[in-house]
Amino acid sequence: FSIGSACRELAIKEVARSHEALESGEHQYFAQALRQRDMWRALPHFQGKVAYLDIETDGSNQDGNITMVGISDGEDFRCLIAGDDLGDFPDVISHYSMIVTFFGTGFDLPVLQRHFPTVLLDQLHFDLCPALAFLGYRGGLKSIERQFGIERSEETQGLTGFDAVQLWRKHRIGAEGALERLIAYNREDVVNLVELADKAYKLLEKSTLPKQLELVLG
Repeated sequence: FSIGSACRELAIKEVARSHEALESGEHQYFAQALRQRDMWRALPHFQGKVAYLDIETDGSNQDGNITMVGISDGEDFRCLIAGDDLGDFPDVISHYSMIVTFFGTGFDLPVLQRHFPTVLLDQLHFDLCPALAFLGYRGGLKSIERQFGIERSEETQGLTGFDAVQLWRKHRIGAEGALERLIAYNREDVVNLVELADKAYKLLEKSTLPKQLELVLG
């Protein structure tokens, strides 16, 4: 096909602008330019600046109050806990260019935005839930983990979101070991996102390659 000179010039300028944004690590440009379903493409370009994230809540209302936010950069894990250092979240998340979640579009990010209304969550967001559904993997996080052969530890095996709420309540009344087990549960929720994101990226890249070749070859 052919395009007019004005369109061609605009395309060239946009490509140059995207290269510039990538070189300078300007994630906001890509967060605005890419559709939600295409944000996975940015994953390898922001390594070291990716926050794999999962929250826990107390179940006190429809969404609940945040009890902890677990974050990993792909290597180290940090858990921000209500009543301790949860208030550090705005500063911590500001150091990242991309957020990876499982169903974060429908839960984690809206809850965080309500809890921290002044925080600008302008990062790219790779939501594994719809991405994996597109690839044919359906179900909750733990079900999909099993489909990929990812096993949970004995300490957290079988725990659910309901159990996470109960563990927090037990911690609040002083139950020994409840907080440590909840942190372990959250850690696995977060750390397993790292492997799932890598697998999802490779599968998505493979699934789109034929379409890319078709466009190139005409």
